[in-house]
Amino acid sequence: MGDWVDFVIQRLPELQQKLIEHLILTGISTVFAVAIGLPVGVLILRWSFLRTIVLSFANAVQTIPSLAMLAFLLPFFGIGVKPALVALTLYALLPIVRNTYAGLSNLPPPVLEAADGLGFTRLQRLLYVEIPLATPVILAGIRTAAVISVGIATLSAFIGAGGLGDFINRGLALNNSRLVLLGAIPAALLALFVDFALGLAEDWLRPGRKPKAVRVRTLIFAGLTVVVLIGALWANQVARQAKVGGVGVVRIGTKNFTEQLILGELLAQLIEAHTTLQVERKFNLGGTVICHQALVRGDIDLYPEYTGTALTAILKLPTLGEPDEVLAIVRREYRLRFQCEWLVPFGFNNTYAIAVRRKDAEKFGWQKISDLKPVASKLKAGFTSEFRERPDGYPGLQRVYGFGFGQVVDMDPALMYQALAGGNVDVICAFATDGRIPAYDLLILEDDRKFFPPYHAAPVIRMEVLQNFPELRQVLNLLAGAISDETMQRLNYEVDENKRSPKEVAREFLAEKGLLIAR
Repeated sequence: MGDWVDFVIQRLPELQQKLIEHLILTGISTVFAVAIGLPVGVLILRWSFLRTIVLSFANAVQTIPSLAMLAFLLPFFGIGVKPALVALTLYALLPIVRNTYAGLSNLPPPVLEAADGLGFTRLQRLLYVEIPLATPVILAGIRTAAVISVGIATLSAFIGAGGLGDFINRGLALNNSRLVLLGAIPAALLALFVDFALGLAEDWLRPGRKPKAVRVRTLIFAGLTVVVLIGALWANQVARQAKVGGVGVVRIGTKNFTEQLILGELLAQLIEAHTTLQVERKFNLGGTVICHQALVRGDIDLYPEYTGTALTAILKLPTLGEPDEVLAIVRREYRLRFQCEWLVPFGFNNTYAIAVRRKDAEKFGWQKISDLKPVASKLKAGFTSEFRERPDGYPGLQRVYGFGFGQVVDMDPALMYQALAGGNVDVICAFATDGRIPAYDLLILEDDRKFFPPYHAAPVIRMEVLQNFPELRQVLNLLAGAISDETMQRLNYEVDENKRSPKEVAREFLAEKGLLIAR
């Protein structure tokens, strides 16, 4: 328990910052939803022909998975806050529209007749009679929408929108339960807080004398609000003090697995140590396509990518076996198509690999991927979602080797090694530089048909950024050839198994190399 308290205290400034980001996402999207939902609820009351269309649309939005909605919005709004706000607003519309319609359509007819008898216009009747009487029902819809927004906002971290979901995303990527809880517990408490506050508003808006219980709850809420405001002011002050002064900002992105987080920290800390530029970290963005889209749109300025991934998943070109040839192709095509430049690779080759338990390999005589063919139909494979869909993943593997596995399940990169070691699956798509391969006594099978291309990692940066900050080329090239396969495997192991933070591991490595020169 003491370790957990120390962990929370250490992360408190960042926790407060993420809490504020979460509140902003939830608050703004709920306000937008109210601004849209209330008039729409009134319209469908007045014009019944719109009712089915509007409610059907709002219901249809609710059936779309949150991550799918965010992914759908990326091409239109890029990464960050904009697509998150649009998605949250759409999800919040249904309860507000539905409750507005229900509250207005179930008012007592004698009251409406009395308003008409007093000579009220339709607008006056709506503003002074109908809406005040329907307010408790409308507020109940807003209450539901706000709580929904708090929950869904945690998923916005997958597209770089910030909030408490950042901790959950990092925790899943690093298989770190403390980080997951650091995001999940405050998110749950925030949902309860919002529900409590809006429930209290409902009580005060009901006619009649307010009971003692309502007054007590109001005092409790006022105290909690003061605490939150003090925390918000403190977090803002911490953020101001921590802000790096400089002539420009460089935004670094990463995918959502350990190695990428370490590489992102290496790049960020190197820039911070050798330039006056301010670094904005947009880590854990998701898969290859999201990072690439963010780079091309200018939402991020650089991120670490792999040559084989660029060749097959982005450029859609056939696999090649020569590392220099692959690098030359992706460099040329990225300049021509995306106005982005590949810098000198870090030095390691994190190729995809097919891994099994060592004891199974010794028992059945598995040494190469082809050895799995006779028993593949009886094996259960755990693959990442990217590997299942990419041409240099499972579809291409089936085509080249002529077999598929009996059962294939999608697994998070942080969990599949444990799943294999624990016997939950028989085969996984490992990363060659992952430190958990020796830690869990796994064996990489030989790619005897040379299916997987080379995956040399390197920084990919927008050419415009290099033109604006030419010093970045020399600084980032300090890592050129500095990380071997074994070194990257060791760094990954420190994070995955020893539960150290990517930031700490990256700083230690740079210090060992003598690259942390204070500016």
